[in-house]
Formats: sequence, C-alpha cells, structure tokens
Amino acid sequence: MISIISLCGIVFGLGLLIFLAYKGHSIIWVAPVCAIIVAAFSGLNLLDAYMGDYIRGTAEYIISWFPAFFLGAVYGKIMDMTGSARSLANKIVSLIGPKFALLAVVLPCLLMTYGGISLFVVVFVIYPMGYAIYREANLPRTLLPGAIAFGAFGITMTAIPGTPQIQNIIPTTYYGTTATAAPMMGIVAAILIAVPGYIYLDWRIRRARKKGLGFVEDPKFVERSENDKPLPSWHWLCGLIPLIVVVLMLNVLPDILRKNGIVDWNANQSIVVALVAGIFVTCLMNINQAKTLLPAINKGADGSLTAIMNTACAVGFGSVVKIVPGFLLLKNAMLNMPGSILFSESVAVNVLAGATGSASGGMSIALEALGPQYLEKAIETGTNPELLHRIASLASGGLDTLPHNGAVLTLLAVSNCKHKESYLDICVTSCIIPVVVSVLLALVWGLFL
Repeated sequence: MISIISLCGIVFGLGLLIFLAYKGHSIIWVAPVCAIIVAAFSGLNLLDAYMGDYIRGTAEYIISWFPAFFLGAVYGKIMDMTGSARSLANKIVSLIGPKFALLAVVLPCLLMTYGGISLFVVVFVIYPMGYAIYREANLPRTLLPGAIAFGAFGITMTAIPGTPQIQNIIPTTYYGTTATAAPMMGIVAAILIAVPGYIYLDWRIRRARKKGLGFVEDPKFVERSENDKPLPSWHWLCGLIPLIVVVLMLNVLPDILRKNGIVDWNANQSIVVALVAGIFVTCLMNINQAKTLLPAINKGADGSLTAIMNTACAVGFGSVVKIVPGFLLLKNAMLNMPGSILFSESVAVNVLAGATGSASGGMSIALEALGPQYLEKAIETGTNPELLHRIASLASGGLDTLPHNGAVLTLLAVSNCKHKESYLDICVTSCIIPVVVSVLLALVWGLFL
C-alpha cells in the first residue's frame, strides 16, 4: 500500500513541478519543494530528504559537470560578444540569401550548436538576424521561433555523433563510451528528424504565403546597429575556426593520444580540453578586441551558474524520487517493459526529460537510477553499450521541449511571441518528431539489428 501511495506522490510531485515551471517560477525553489512533497507521501523524514538526498544529488551533479557548463558558457559568450558568431552567421546568410529564409536561419543554428555553442547563446545571436531575414522575405515573424528551435534544440544536441553538447557527453559516464558513439544510428536519426522537420516548416511558410500573411514588426524589438562595432571581412573565420577546433579536440585528439599510449582521457576531461582550446583560439583570433574578452569571460562565468543550478536542482529532485518506495514500481515497470532495453531506456529518458523540462536533467535522473541495470542487461544480451548511449541522448531531446522548458520560454521571450502563436512549430519539430524517431529507432535496433 505504501508503494502505491508513494507512486501517487511521485506523480503529484512531477505534475506540480511541471505546472510551476510552466508558470515561470524558478526551479531552484520549485524542485526542492516538490521533492519534499514526494518524500512526505512516502513517509520519509523531510529534513533528511532535503538536507541529505536532495542536496547530495544536486551537489554531485555540479561537481561532475560544472567544468563543462562553465567553460561552455564562457566559450559561447566570447563568441557572442566579439561578434565571431554573428559574423559567421552573416556570412552564411549572405551566401544563401533571403530567398531561402528558412535554410538561412536553420543552418547557422546547426553549425553553431555542433561547434559547442550553447543553444541559449545561439537564440540571442540568431534572432536579430532571423528577424531581418524574415522581414526581407516578408514571412510572418511568428514562424521564426520554430525555425530557430529546429536548428538549435535537437539534431546537433543529441543525434549527430561527435557533438560537444552536454546531452551527448553525459551517457559516456554511465556506459564508458565516447562522443562518437553509435555513428550509424546517430546519422540515421539526424536524417529522420531533419527531413520531416524541414518539410513541415517549409509547408508552414508556403501555407502562410497562400493566406497572404506577411511580416509584422515586433514593437519591442530594437535592432542593434552593427556599425557600432565594424568587423573586418575575414572575421567570419573567427566564428568558424573555433567551432572546428572544439569538434576536432573532442573527437580526434583523445584517440590519437590514447593510441600512442600518451594519456587516456575520459569524456569529461576531453570536453574540458576541447572547450579550453576553443576559448583560447577565439581569444587569439580576437586579440584586437582585448577589452571585450574579460567582460565576455565574466558574463559567461555568471551565466554558467544559472544554467547548471537549474539542471542540478532538477537532478536533486530525481535523487529524492529514486529513493522512495514508489520508484521501485516505476523502475521494475521500465526494466520489464516488452521489447528491448533500448525501448525501455527511450521511454524512461523521454518521460523524465519531459517531467523536468530539461534534457540533461531528465537523462541524468534516468541513467543514475537505471543506467547500471541497462549496462548489465546489455552485456548479458550482447547489446553494444554505444546504442544505449545514442538512444539516451536522442530521447533526452524530445519531451524536454514541452511548454515549460527553459529554452522554449527563453526563445519565446526573446522573440516576443506567445505559446499560442509559435509553440506549435516548436512542438512538431523539436518534440513530436524527435520522440517518434527515438522510440522508432529503439524498436528497430532492439528487435531487428
């Protein structure tokens, strides 16, 4: 009976977490309150649950991932404030032109996020450009958030092998894999997400044109004049070269050092080295903007605290959930689901990512609780752990983009669009399609390959 009551507490706590986060309340206080509610339903000592399990789970996540969050935020902010990211985006736009407005927005997002730039930074960099592109193409401004989300929130965060995004690094801790795990599955997933997503957004544009809908100015948007900070024509290379350096340092250098018996870095160490290299190269190429570099580092450092705290608090909530009796019922249900462990993992990560509104937070909770059992079953059944890695990464980038997701709320706030105006496109391309693809691939690879 206590397990059933405890399970009800988990459901209620998760529901309250989603509701309060959707309403815009900070997860830094929402998560512990909801964790205490879960503990109360299970009859646990509330003070012990908060001071012990919740704080421990939050702290352990920060200890493990703070270097990646900190360096990633600093790297992204330097790319932003020096104009490197903007120059690269401008170059891509100049090559594509407003005739292909959708591609001109999506492509820079893909390139920047694959190069390790935080999707939050990408939102702030790309929106002013997308605004100008959609205005020149006379497309409804409300379609712009969907295009940005499609480019920044999914494919290069979870699917394409070798991405330095945190969602692709976390599984390495649990499965002993690398950032390039399961390349074939990753590439197939990227295609299955990209093609229907792009077709859908293009259909939305053509439909809007048939209806005679055009661009409407955003009364709150003030365009920043780039003439205040003129940059040389070659400056787009300052945006491209650091991205290449980060990807190569993450995926190529560690293998070279390992094969030559010099050093064997784990994924956490590799991402730190890669991001430090990206920061160094960006600073070196923008040495003429020396006065901008220190303020950029300061702002990046400050921003990293909010980012990691939001995620860590969600993980802390999960740390309380996984010790209550009701979670054992959920755990057994997940592990004994019909089908393969890939399908079970896909469902578990999707559900928890949706519940927390965080891809990395939900995946961390799922893998912390179930990762060892999945790995054990993989070894027993001869399943390659790389497949578990890629499915976990793919599944984290689906239900996480429900309306209460922090990146979604930020994107809509920056673009001054309401959920009812723009969320449908975000939902289709960054939530529905990725969920279907992650579950489908889990079934196919689990049953037939």
